[in-house]
Amino acid sequence: MLNKILSGVSAGVLISIGGSVFLACDNKYVGAVMFSVALLCICLKGYSLYTGKIGFIPEKHDKEAFSVLLLGLLGNLIGTVICGYAIRYALPALGDTAEKICTLKLEQSFPQTVIRGIFCGVLMYLAVSIFRDKQKVIGILFCIPVFILAGFEHSIADMFYFAASGIVSVSAFVFIVAVILGNTVGGMLLPVLMRTKAKGDTK
Repeated sequence: MLNKILSGVSAGVLISIGGSVFLACDNKYVGAVMFSVALLCICLKGYSLYTGKIGFIPEKHDKEAFSVLLLGLLGNLIGTVICGYAIRYALPALGDTAEKICTLKLEQSFPQTVIRGIFCGVLMYLAVSIFRDKQKVIGILFCIPVFILAGFEHSIADMFYFAASGIVSVSAFVFIVAVILGNTVGGMLLPVLMRTKAKGDTK
């Protein structure tokens, strides 16, 4: 159990580093590309990232898979929150930038946030599945910048941004829940569609 949580914490730390470089870049295109280092390292090291694993639950949904997923999510939360507050303390300018970003995020409605999370979930599944199945990083290098530049929402990155922003509220909690819900639906969308197609082809 501890190893699963620590794997999630490790992924959370890397997402926080990716989020930090995004906040530090004046050019959003450069920041979006540089954020990719987070998922690239997570995949290469095999750390547990919720948005990278949820898409494989339709394929493998036994007790162990759910344990890895949920304990990893807990670890993701711990890692991003600790790093977020650390960055806010050590690099106040990044905390101020995060606060501006998160204030705008809270202006979104719940359905808008869920939909943004769904599209991010689709891209995260593609990035990780291409790496896993093809042993190629091209999916990571393209899918990550795409979801950032499109304005889609990544739940673990948002945990970091809100921690770095210093915003603690019911609205922030509801926002994160909405993004997790969207990432969950989006991550499983393509696998479920393809499994349904496969069943139809066998009839």
